[in-house]
Amino acid sequence: MSPPPAPARGLVRLLNTADGRALCLAGAVDAGAVAAFRERYGAEPARIEVLDARSVTSLSGAALELVRDHLDVAALGGRSVQVRRSPAVDRLFPTD
Repeated sequence: MSPPPAPARGLVRLLNTADGRALCLAGAVDAGAVAAFRERYGAEPARIEVLDARSVTSLSGAALELVRDHLDVAALGGRSVQVRRSPAVDRLFPTD
C-alpha cells in the first residue's frame, strides 16, 4: 500500500487577466511559496487590480503579510482591488 499523497504546496503568481493584473494564491501558501514568489517577482508589492485567493486552503504569516502589503499599497495609491476569497481567507479578513 502506498503512502497518502503529500499535500500540495501553495503557490503565488502574478498573472495578466481580462480584469487586470492579478495576484493569485492557491493551496496552503507557506513561507517557502512566498519566498519563491519574491525571488521571481521581487520584494516590492506589485500594482494589482485583482487578488484571487479562491483556491487558498491556508495562509502562513508570511503569506498574510504579502497579501496585506499588496492591498495596503493599492489603498495608499487610491486604487481598489477586487478580492476573490476562499472560506479560509474569509476567516482571516472577516470585515474587509
